[in-house]
Amino acid sequence: MSTFVPPEPPLFAVASPREKGARIVTDVLAPAHLVIALLLLVGAHSADGWSGAGWGLLAASFCGVVPIGIIALGVRRGTLTDKHVRIRRQRVVPLAASLLSVLAGVALLYALHAPAEVCALVVAMLGGLLSALAVTVWWQVSLHNAVAGGAAMILVLVFGPALLPFAAAVPAAVGWSRLALRAHTPAQVAAGTALGGVCALVFTLLR
Repeated sequence: MSTFVPPEPPLFAVASPREKGARIVTDVLAPAHLVIALLLLVGAHSADGWSGAGWGLLAASFCGVVPIGIIALGVRRGTLTDKHVRIRRQRVVPLAASLLSVLAGVALLYALHAPAEVCALVVAMLGGLLSALAVTVWWQVSLHNAVAGGAAMILVLVFGPALLPFAAAVPAAVGWSRLALRAHTPAQVAAGTALGGVCALVFTLLR
């Protein structure tokens, strides 16, 4: 069982330039933000016109918007310390609740005959959440890097290898930010990035 407890990040006003940069990267490239952006991009790619973006938006509601709401509610009630849920033992409940939301999204998308790529991506996210929840019970892994790593690989699979430099920069930047803030150890960042491969593998098999 992991005993790692990340320190509370410094207030932005008194943080060093390096810490401020890391805070900005961590906040902008937060898991839910990447999930929403990825679903909108893949949705738009999956069908012509606005219909594809609509499917992506529907999926993003279950996979990104609802999880943001769950965490925001936990922070407001005081059951979660912060929006990034830095304390491992606090992660189980929001992860499990997000899992139920994604599961509902999967059921709805298949019932409505959504494009195959969108369905495959949401099922992949479901697999990633299940894996993350299983690991979180006993060890702290970087969820930021899990999502960033999976998103990077899926972007390349969908849009081609020309996107590789940009896609690879995302998990690299996220990993740097998590280490700079001492939110994770190098092993936790590496394991999170590898966990993202679960999503990419499931997406590849189902698309």
